[in-house]
Amino acid sequence: MTSVGVVLTPPNRYSFTIYDDVMDIGALIFPTDKTIRPNRLGIALEESGYDSLWVAEHTHIPLTRKTPYPAGGELPDFYKRTMDPFVALSVAATMTSTLKLGTGICLVNQHHAINLAKQCASVDLVSDGRFLFGVGVGWNEDEMEHHGVDPSKRRSTARERILAVKELWSQEAAEFHGDYVDFSPSLSYPKPVSNPPVIMGGSGGPVTFKHVVEYCDGWMPIHGRADPLEKIDLLHQMAEDAGRDPASIELTIYGCPMDADIIERYRAAGAHRVVFWLPATDESEVLEAVERGAAFID
Repeated sequence: MTSVGVVLTPPNRYSFTIYDDVMDIGALIFPTDKTIRPNRLGIALEESGYDSLWVAEHTHIPLTRKTPYPAGGELPDFYKRTMDPFVALSVAATMTSTLKLGTGICLVNQHHAINLAKQCASVDLVSDGRFLFGVGVGWNEDEMEHHGVDPSKRRSTARERILAVKELWSQEAAEFHGDYVDFSPSLSYPKPVSNPPVIMGGSGGPVTFKHVVEYCDGWMPIHGRADPLEKIDLLHQMAEDAGRDPASIELTIYGCPMDADIIERYRAAGAHRVVFWLPATDESEVLEAVERGAAFID
């Protein structure tokens, strides 16, 4: 998106960047065995004018859990039933032609970097370059421990896996030597058709933003956990301090309500995209939500 001006007028606390084109609107879902199939959802979203479909990931949910659900209360059933995100996106890719297809988010620490690079590149290939690599470190410590990941090192582990994936995407003979990922020069195909953007999920703060600035193309906070517009100045300042143009980091709002005032607030603040959260319920309810959300698409 192209910036055409900045408004910074006290007592505003935010740096509002105004863009000259339309903010994109996407939709996210936990794809399960109990809700609409990804192929039918992809068709409905594309026909309704959405720019993207995002699917969440949890490999499994341990029955003995020490990690509380971040949103409070009981963990919803759909967390326990999610499909493989790369399979879901590939199915949607075969039935669409313009809809972007994103992991929202991929728990990178639950994947081997070499396998993950191939999975992402394969989705990008079958979709003709429409893949968006939404990533995160995860919140469920029990789940990540089953994958052999030390929760206290989740960020450093994820960093190496993402950097290794990018090497495998971009280099003919890729190699990586780190504390958690290590492989000698290797061939890995297919390569992505595009250069899939890496978009970091998370509520935001100095630690998350350090990772965003170093190797990501965007930040994707969850609406309602904290106000992302109160943190965007910090992200921009950290980017400038690192010698990076803040405009190169796109803002996507994950789980934005279908509310005109909230949507307009994000639009005015220069968000590249808002993503509505669709219910993981029966097909008719999902399609009704798709139709409601389409009313906000310009």
